[in-house]
Amino acid sequence: MRRFTSHVRSEDEDQEINITPMLDVVFIMLIFFIVTASFVKESGIEVDRPSAVTSVVKEKGNILIAITETGQVWIDRRMVDPRAIRANIERLHAENPQGSVVIQADKKSTTEMLIQVMDAARQAGVYNVSIATQE
Repeated sequence: MRRFTSHVRSEDEDQEINITPMLDVVFIMLIFFIVTASFVKESGIEVDRPSAVTSVVKEKGNILIAITETGQVWIDRRMVDPRAIRANIERLHAENPQGSVVIQADKKSTTEMLIQVMDAARQAGVYNVSIATQE
């Protein structure tokens, strides 16, 4: 006895879409955006900086330290105890030895806290210290 089999395609086979090329393109675009993105470092808090006529724009300031009007010190988006400033600067400087310290001190902050942060930076081995001003 002979059997006849038909080669009729089911509807599921015709509607199948290969998404592998689309995933490849999305993956390549993701890599492109990650490589070309510029990551902005912030101190973690907004301060009211004083203005200066002789200020100069500095392109690279890798260790940003903010001092609030109440004397709080912020490094890397978190508040830091004044006794731990040096250790935090040493850690960040070890990650990027060419980096400099930029201090963003509020207009109403005390000079005592500013000098304490500058001393901590120098004790940590960073001698390239700048103070941020308004543009």
